[in-house]
Amino acid sequence: MKYRMLICLALFVTGGLLAQNDPDKEEWIQLFNGKDLTGWSVKLAGHELNDNYANTFRVEDGVMKVLYDGYSDYENRFGHIFYKDPFSYYRVRVEHRFLGEQVPGGPDWAFRNSGIMVHCLDPKTMTKEQDFPISIEVQLLGGRETGERSTGNLCTPGTNVEIDGKLFTQHCLNSSSKTYRGDQWVTAEAVVLGGESVKHIINGETVLEYQKPQIGGGSVSGHNPAVKEDGKLLTEGYISLQSESHPIEFRKVELLKLIGCTDKKAKNYKSYYVKSDNSTCEY
Repeated sequence: MKYRMLICLALFVTGGLLAQNDPDKEEWIQLFNGKDLTGWSVKLAGHELNDNYANTFRVEDGVMKVLYDGYSDYENRFGHIFYKDPFSYYRVRVEHRFLGEQVPGGPDWAFRNSGIMVHCLDPKTMTKEQDFPISIEVQLLGGRETGERSTGNLCTPGTNVEIDGKLFTQHCLNSSSKTYRGDQWVTAEAVVLGGESVKHIINGETVLEYQKPQIGGGSVSGHNPAVKEDGKLLTEGYISLQSESHPIEFRKVELLKLIGCTDKKAKNYKSYYVKSDNSTCEY
């Protein structure tokens, strides 16, 4: 009996603790639990925070959906659903697909259009009428029947970025991605390194990179001017997903922190961290 106990203990130590402390094993956080909208808050233009008009954002069959079956007209109800915690250095990965028909009243440019918004200001700072959060948008686009239409583009509601050391002030910039048509699932990812840089990845391929995300520019309306501190570097913020008048589904929303313990002697050291926060080290 004692011999068996020793074997079990050895297996626990080698198969359990060592695996748990593997510095190369990526520990992804599931922001969407596949069951409900716990941990998320909704903000639609013309509505107060957490007024989820017509059940726009919902969970069905284990998928987060943006649907408009309760709308007679879109009426510029640009919407966003925000995760509860802010992040600074991380990778966020989203599996999504467009489907169905655009709701009546949706603008032509919003056909098969959504986005992952990173470095969002706190949704509590948004006014009732505000259309978009001040943020950096990883734009998600589905292709039309003909013509090319890239996805993983950059859009900048109330923000600017730098490219090759120069301030980029246009609202949107196309990526180098190919066109994705129909109802296929596409994986979009952003690698966000605080106020240093952001990289867009579509189906494993890097399609766009830029630096120094910051508050500035236009393309946001109805906001409180006091929170739009032009020139202020965006070093952290909230993550949100868009509702822009075309139905879309999100079956996975996950995040990998890139900041944490970088002391190799610690139990929770990770080799992939790019930013040190050794106050989190465990020994």
